[in-house]
Amino acid sequence: MPAKTALNDDALDHVARRFAVLGEPSRLRILRELMTGELPVGELAERTGLEQANLSRHLQCLHQAGIVERRKEGLRVFYHVADPSIFDLCSIVCGSVGKLHQGVARRMGRG
Repeated sequence: MPAKTALNDDALDHVARRFAVLGEPSRLRILRELMTGELPVGELAERTGLEQANLSRHLQCLHQAGIVERRKEGLRVFYHVADPSIFDLCSIVCGSVGKLHQGVARRMGRG
């Protein structure tokens, strides 16, 4: 069992907000694309299939949560991951979900 980390209630509220931000599949798609590095908004829209307005809303939410940062270059806006540890978290959760799905498939005779 992992060691218990002493977080006060304010810190736990922050953790809960970060998990809530990551609870949206479109935001996870954005982060998946940003794993390769910084990208302009237009390319993020193409890669994720999100409409510009919807993408901007999700990027704003990720930015407010401190997960991504942005920079302007002329008229273009580029985004990158501000906290690379987010990929560790996603890897742990994705690995766990993958194992769960494999187990279900085996039990149903599909694996």
